[in-house]
Amino acid sequence: MSDHKPNRKSALGRGLGALLEDSPAKHKNTEILPEVAKTGIFEIPLGEIQVNPFQPRVHFDKEALQELADSISVQGIIQPVTVRKLAPNEYQLISGERRFQASKLAGLTQIPAYVRTANDQQMLEMALIENIQRENLNALEIAQSYQRLLAECDLKQEELGDRVGKNRTTVNNYLRLLKLPPTIQAAIRDQQLTMGHARALINIEDVDKQLAIFRKAIDEELSVRKVEALVKALNEGKPQKETTEKGLDPVRKYEINKIQQRLASHFGTKVGLKADDKNRGEIKIPFNSATDLNRILEILEII
Repeated sequence: MSDHKPNRKSALGRGLGALLEDSPAKHKNTEILPEVAKTGIFEIPLGEIQVNPFQPRVHFDKEALQELADSISVQGIIQPVTVRKLAPNEYQLISGERRFQASKLAGLTQIPAYVRTANDQQMLEMALIENIQRENLNALEIAQSYQRLLAECDLKQEELGDRVGKNRTTVNNYLRLLKLPPTIQAAIRDQQLTMGHARALINIEDVDKQLAIFRKAIDEELSVRKVEALVKALNEGKPQKETTEKGLDPVRKYEINKIQQRLASHFGTKVGLKADDKNRGEIKIPFNSATDLNRILEILEII
């Protein structure tokens, strides 16, 4: 390892460096190995480290974690984790849980770590900001981390923007994701829906219509631009060209099509379904023979 002192500002991001205090001299019960004494890095047994209860990341990709473990087996730990000392031979992770978990998978018994002094609120803030800036969080995880920084660390949006290096508009766009229905939030978390799609859906006030366009976007793999167009047409009350003849907006047409597909699947034949904006219409179930008609009547429980 290098003997020069690491640049915390570049590694941890704007605002985070002020929260971190290198204080190896304060940790008298921690053994400092001669080769790392000048860097402030400690070799700590994995069994003495607790996971971070403030960890903002909930989901870790198992395959990616195993790939990291394989890399650690060959290359070792390149970037130390960060911990705080709770008691003699007892530490708690501040950041670096992926490296910590992967090290256990790789069969390591100890791990290099920076030891910091931090109370619970400082630890939460450090963990959230470090993860936002250095981990590949999805949009929902970032939004949840921003919300926690505002609520639990008593930060204002302007202060939050400074800490994470984002302007207030960007921060606000992420926070708005938390107003979406749980179904849509889950799709963002699972990367079925992009931030661009979600930002378009936020502009629909009616939850039912919001969910209808969301399902259409997923089922038909619509681009962000197409979703934006659907939302614009819906909000302006102007049906798009494909729905002009029937006088239905895109959401209503999509709902009718889904019902039509379910009926066709139920009866095992093509079903015609028409409806206007006042929910008046008709259902047509064609049949090809007397046998086919009897089959449909049996499904309807008429005979």
